[in-house]
Amino acid sequence: MTVKRTQSEAATLERYRVALENAETQSEIATIMAEFGYDTALIEEGKNLFTQTRQVYDMNVKEDDETSQAYSNFTEKRNSLADTYSLHRKKAKVIFRKEAEIMKRLSLDGTIPAAYVSWLETVKKFYTEVLADTALQTKLSRLKITVEDLNAANTLIGELETARAVYMKEKGESQDATKQKDAIFAQLDDWMSEFYAVARIALEDNIQLLEALGVIVRN
Repeated sequence: MTVKRTQSEAATLERYRVALENAETQSEIATIMAEFGYDTALIEEGKNLFTQTRQVYDMNVKEDDETSQAYSNFTEKRNSLADTYSLHRKKAKVIFRKEAEIMKRLSLDGTIPAAYVSWLETVKKFYTEVLADTALQTKLSRLKITVEDLNAANTLIGELETARAVYMKEKGESQDATKQKDAIFAQLDDWMSEFYAVARIALEDNIQLLEALGVIVRN
């Protein structure tokens, strides 16, 4: 039987830490629990499992933080490129509105795709085509789109692709860390479940000692 956790994982870990520490350091609790099988060796086993769980938990938190940062960076790059492309697209549609072939060539004749991959391909095609054609660049310059602007947007595409790759890497590592954390947390929950069950029996006549282990006894 495992513990049905109603607290956050951090709060649960703190509860377990206090229980194990008091079971070891409070002589009265240690003596009584030893009589029920929870001697120094078994408490040490629990502490070791707790230490492993804490380490894996901390690693999971670190990976989650790195994933959040990577996603934030990716989102920032995407929004920046989206804003730039949107402005360039509006200007280009005005300039080339009577040139159907160019409109089609630059993917200006339809709507902007919502899906990320299709959207990015549309953006990449626009800048690739324009940067390869000086005649198009000259026409776009009428509405203050410079070659420097186009190159900056093209550079941002590369930065966005890199940011997404980093995010996907961090996301995978975070998911793996979560699986490891969940697995070892389940072991610790199970160990502590039995510990608390025995403690309730061993210390049923001493509410104060039970509460020192984090067991709340309702009158």
